[in-house]
Amino acid sequence: MRRFLLFIHTGRRAALSAALTVLEELRLRNVRGVVVAQQVEEILGLPEGFAPPRLLTFLTNGGVDIAEAITSQDDLELGVVLGGDGTILRALEAIREADIPVHGVNLGHVGFLAESEVEDLSVTVARLLDGDYEIEKRSTLDILVLDADDQPTARHWALNEASLEKADRQKMINVAVEIDGRPVSSFGADGILLSTPTGSTAYAFSAGGPVIWPEVDAMLVIPLAAHALFARPLVLGRSSVAAVEMTFDNREGGVLTLDGRRVEEITAGMRIEARLSHQSVRLARLAPTPFADRLVEKFQLPVVGWRGRGPRTR
Repeated sequence: MRRFLLFIHTGRRAALSAALTVLEELRLRNVRGVVVAQQVEEILGLPEGFAPPRLLTFLTNGGVDIAEAITSQDDLELGVVLGGDGTILRALEAIREADIPVHGVNLGHVGFLAESEVEDLSVTVARLLDGDYEIEKRSTLDILVLDADDQPTARHWALNEASLEKADRQKMINVAVEIDGRPVSSFGADGILLSTPTGSTAYAFSAGGPVIWPEVDAMLVIPLAAHALFARPLVLGRSSVAAVEMTFDNREGGVLTLDGRRVEEITAGMRIEARLSHQSVRLARLAPTPFADRLVEKFQLPVVGWRGRGPRTR
């Protein structure tokens, strides 16, 4: 039997109603729905009347498979995510080992990862079940954390960005930046951001970085409010490794945050190394919408005066 993962923003009524619609569509096509155990607990713990009663019946009467964790052994075909970009990031963390494509149904606000709208949900599910979609790959970051003796202490990954920021709002942190084994700059700052092209429309965009098209295989390094003459964003290629060191003169620690969700304390002398990962995230897209169109739609950019010729052929 075919199996689809369902990942839900459990705090939104619209997402819970949409989950019921998806599960009913899957059942009609003899496809088994799978829900992570933690999400089932969250839904069952909601106040009475918040979740549709029929959804609760699905979850408690064997209408879905409940998985403690999602692994490569689960034989899942696709993940359907109901929420905004934050929910998609949570889903991607849950399925990292399984490495399955996901399709996001937008119930958030400015979402670049989610594609479909909840109003078209039945049509969306039908197309996903029919395999009527394309796979879009997104680069991710591999992050290695080392202690003051250069011993590895943690490994992380990120789809959007890894940010090293000051822990004390009243003080800066001092960092040294290294690219491909060579020192490039050192300065005091609020922090420094390591971003993928996907993250270039998120935190990196707010920090003054350029928007990079998703298919560009690149990594951004962006100082945050740096006290330095040279504090411009850097764009690195696939083969480059960026390192950020918390110099030994730091009296206060810093905080490393991955995709705005996972957090680790960084102290003086510690080092963070970032490179583009060999493992991409796969998004199931129903329509090959040009990224320029998504940019205009999400940021509501003015395009008055465009003549509409498009690119000339050579």
